[in-house]
Amino acid sequence: MSESKPSATDPALLSATELVTLYRSGALSPVEATEAALAAIERHDGRLNAFCLVDREGALASARASEARWRAGQPAGRVDGVPTTVKDVVVAAGWPTRRGSKTTAETPSEEDAPSVAALRRHGAVLLGKTTTPEFGWKGVTDNALTGVTRNPWNPETTPGGSSGGASAAAAIGMGALHIGTDGGGSIRIPCGFTGIPGIKQTFGRVPAHPLSPFGTVSHVGPMARTVSDCALMLTVMAEPDPRDPYALPWDGEDYTDGLERGVRGLRVAYSPDLGMGVAVDPEIARLVARASGVFEQLGARVEEVELALPDPTPVFRTTWYAGAGRLLSTIPAEKRELVDPGLRAIAEEGAAYSLAHYLESVARREAYAVATARLHADYDLLLTPTLPIPAFAAGKEVPEGSGFERWCDWTPFTSPFNLTGQPAASVPCGLTSAGLPAGLQIVGARHADALVLRAARAYEQAAPFALPPGAGSR
Repeated sequence: MSESKPSATDPALLSATELVTLYRSGALSPVEATEAALAAIERHDGRLNAFCLVDREGALASARASEARWRAGQPAGRVDGVPTTVKDVVVAAGWPTRRGSKTTAETPSEEDAPSVAALRRHGAVLLGKTTTPEFGWKGVTDNALTGVTRNPWNPETTPGGSSGGASAAAAIGMGALHIGTDGGGSIRIPCGFTGIPGIKQTFGRVPAHPLSPFGTVSHVGPMARTVSDCALMLTVMAEPDPRDPYALPWDGEDYTDGLERGVRGLRVAYSPDLGMGVAVDPEIARLVARASGVFEQLGARVEEVELALPDPTPVFRTTWYAGAGRLLSTIPAEKRELVDPGLRAIAEEGAAYSLAHYLESVARREAYAVATARLHADYDLLLTPTLPIPAFAAGKEVPEGSGFERWCDWTPFTSPFNLTGQPAASVPCGLTSAGLPAGLQIVGARHADALVLRAARAYEQAAPFALPPGAGSR
């Protein structure tokens, strides 16, 4: 991967790739970078509420140890000294995992999740834990335990969810690398709303433990301010761990290799609505159409396609609601009144599904995966909007007056690829007239994670994106 001059003077706004280059040359120390990230948290988080835990002393101690390794010329790994956050549904040793719920205990976790363990092995400096809706159940980020998380582009709006704390932190410079999770778009939704890149890689590529109560739609993945950092982070997080029974065999791939190869000659399908007839906000539609044109300018063969895919939203709803029902059954009866009423409602619906209904949904999920696989026999990549709407009022599950019932009604383009397990990334592709980001979703065939990242990087280079007001610019 090519190296370049630093893109910002504030260390909090530097990418992980830039930080490691500066550490290697001695021009910057991990302590300085960590202090800058902590200063950014102090400066911004009172307004955004992206963190539910900040371990200042632990982070500085890790940074000092990293600094000593770099001075000795013996860095621990690929991200030694890089300020990193962990979403609070992912366990990290020594910190409680509250999952945004009043039903959980403050007891510190005894082990690291595989993703946390891998990043820690590679020397990452863990700053703290980022906010989530309760148990990550919805596409916005608020809960009764930690309150409402807000969007750096406009704090009156939501950053999306469920990895909304991670996206808000990334966008404004509160850490360089951020562990998110994605069960129906929970990386891509907040990336779309806050103007950062992120990827939900092929299911099983990044080991997970404990497994999500929502089942095999759920992924752990990277979020950052640059595609290069997402590729670096995925390379580390994909390392093997025996605790995930669904993990793919480790192939040792370095996702930063070949990242700059571009998209010339690739066959790209562009679908404005994924064949669902969904009403896309006109400004979002124009920005995404313009982004598809950039791929043509970069040498890809882009074709707008009329897809004849079935609507997978009912299938996703069955899967998600059934998982919620299982989750609620694990919470002691005397604590269930503490649970988010929306989560309780979908859990009760999911618990009432018959086995026959659930198995029919599984069969429809399989058929949808086959249909999308056939699409990729003709096209290397598929482009869609990440979301049909821009960010809306913070603290709401759905936009007021929209007529939507639940969050999955306004996320029709993200959840399908949780059902199929395909890699799907979101990259920012412009701002609406209200100054809110729009997202372009780039989807590949199963196991084409490197190709999706390569395409995201090509677009990012061709259409660079600014940081939110108050964070400077790249």
